[in-house]
Amino acid sequence: MKAKQARAPEPKPFGAEAFGAAEKTVVRWLGNAGALVTSRGTAVMIDPVLTGFDMPQLVPPPIQPEAVPALDAVLITHADGDHFSRETCAALSKSCGAFHGTRYVGGLLAEMGLPGAGHAIGARFTVGQIGVTLTPADHAWQADYPEIGGYVFGREDCCGFWLDTPDGSIWAVGDSRLLPEHLTMAPPKLILFDFSDDSWHIGLNNAVRLANAYPQAKLLLWHWGCTDAPDMKPFNADPADLLARIQNPARALVLAPGEAYVL
Repeated sequence: MKAKQARAPEPKPFGAEAFGAAEKTVVRWLGNAGALVTSRGTAVMIDPVLTGFDMPQLVPPPIQPEAVPALDAVLITHADGDHFSRETCAALSKSCGAFHGTRYVGGLLAEMGLPGAGHAIGARFTVGQIGVTLTPADHAWQADYPEIGGYVFGREDCCGFWLDTPDGSIWAVGDSRLLPEHLTMAPPKLILFDFSDDSWHIGLNNAVRLANAYPQAKLLLWHWGCTDAPDMKPFNADPADLLARIQNPARALVLAPGEAYVL
């Protein structure tokens, strides 16, 4: 019998209308661990995997790359296939002229012939109305699977992104074990929140710790309910498990992919 898996709500497709200039900041979950942030005329995507992922999906993405009219930047936290789709990035290069990640990711983008910029952890740069800072992450999952060989992520190869917008700060923590510095950030207005109960993700207990360290922050839940993999912990988190344990659970946003949240 197939294991039970929480499923994201049916997507709310969107198109060019989501990218127009507006006097507000809007966040849309793209499914899995991707997001679109539009802020007063600036548009960035974080870890968009709209095509090219080799695992079966429970719900489709709310937009296809060819429907994206213009992006100011794509931000990539790390090189796992559920965060970095070469196919998606290649397609988005027709509407986006800037791709950012760690130095390792920047090198992979350059190999593809894309305009990729690699940054150190803690580096800050600006994309239109949005200030972006790379935050630390620890996601060296390959260390537990030496039999697969290949590259093992170092601490400098994976990151989160802190976005300062005119309407408040957004923190995409990225795939990571909980780090001490994660608990001492300035309080963000919104956290793009992974709560996967996996040893190389944050784990449910530490997700509760992180949520309760910032009790006023809204939590947009992602990295759940999209990939059909009920036996793989990174993909089968259930929002009910988190909501039962955090302070002020009403602040957790269980959105459909494509649904707009105004910061």
